[in-house]
Amino acid sequence: MKLLEDNAELDCEVIGNPIPEVQWWFIEGEERNETGTQLFDGAREDRIHINATYINHATSTLILNNLTLNDTGVYECRASNDPDRNDLRTPPKVKWIRSQANVIVFEHAAITTSPEVNGQNQTSATLSCNLTNPTFPVKGHYWTNNGKIIDKSETNSDELYIEHEIKKVDYHSAGLYACVFLTEPQVNATIEVKVPPHVVAYKRSENANEKDKAVLTCMSQGYPLPTDWTWYKLKDDESVETAIVNGSDVKYEMKNTPNKTMLYVKDLDINSDMGMYQCQGTNQMGSDSDKIQLRVRSQLAALWPFLGIVAEVIILIAIIFIYEKRRKPDEINDDDDSGSAPLKSNAATNHKDKNVRQRNSN
Repeated sequence: MKLLEDNAELDCEVIGNPIPEVQWWFIEGEERNETGTQLFDGAREDRIHINATYINHATSTLILNNLTLNDTGVYECRASNDPDRNDLRTPPKVKWIRSQANVIVFEHAAITTSPEVNGQNQTSATLSCNLTNPTFPVKGHYWTNNGKIIDKSETNSDELYIEHEIKKVDYHSAGLYACVFLTEPQVNATIEVKVPPHVVAYKRSENANEKDKAVLTCMSQGYPLPTDWTWYKLKDDESVETAIVNGSDVKYEMKNTPNKTMLYVKDLDINSDMGMYQCQGTNQMGSDSDKIQLRVRSQLAALWPFLGIVAEVIILIAIIFIYEKRRKPDEINDDDDSGSAPLKSNAATNHKDKNVRQRNSN
């Protein structure tokens, strides 16, 4: 069971030896008076596509795109490996084996939505959906934001009118909201919550060497994403100097996607390229911008630390050399006398008046 303009996919798998051929047919009418029409890839104004593989066994997929009410009916997968299966003059020895599937296409149920939120003049909003003509009973519902189910929005209620509250409308809450009713098949409707873009620089400052290339990047958040990106080179007082036009100068190149812009500044010059740059994103709701500081280092910048170390070494050597030159040649260290012979002791004279007793070691 599908809705108008949806897609349907039917799969068929057949096992046999030799590997059977697979065909798709559309069956119309009652059983006794039914007629079959073989389906080919590209039929029905190229809305039918058939993909088949014949490796070890046969598999075939029938894809119906952009369904209409006339696509409702019985689809039949037929398979046979009889050598004469396609010879219209000779009845095949083995009949085609068949498997069927029903495709039922329904019109969309009418869902009334409100409102379309404009973040320029709304700080909060309450989204609502009203299902007026359900084809089947409602078994529940939920809300999504940009394709993701919103937490705590899933219920088993059979209500036909549901609401979702947005407490603060900003670039965080902006996006494409959808209310989904759990019927057979599911039905949904979308509500847009639009705000001006929120643009922020990926890095507040960027450093690069002279003659090299610098890349400045800005990102955007919110819904809808910017449809136009512009870069500016600012003056010293941060007023706009000039707009940078993509491709107008070999020095600049811009690469834009809806949520990101990158400015390439080539062959950097320390005098003319260093400074403040501004990126600006614009959508149907307004514009926003941010700034990036580009710093350009001299080609000799890496040499200065080495020269500083060399200078320190030279100064240290010079100090040692000058000290050695000014030292007096007749200065003698205290340790120079360390090898001289000891003086004779006058201990005997000092103790001549004393009685010295010597003990025989034997």
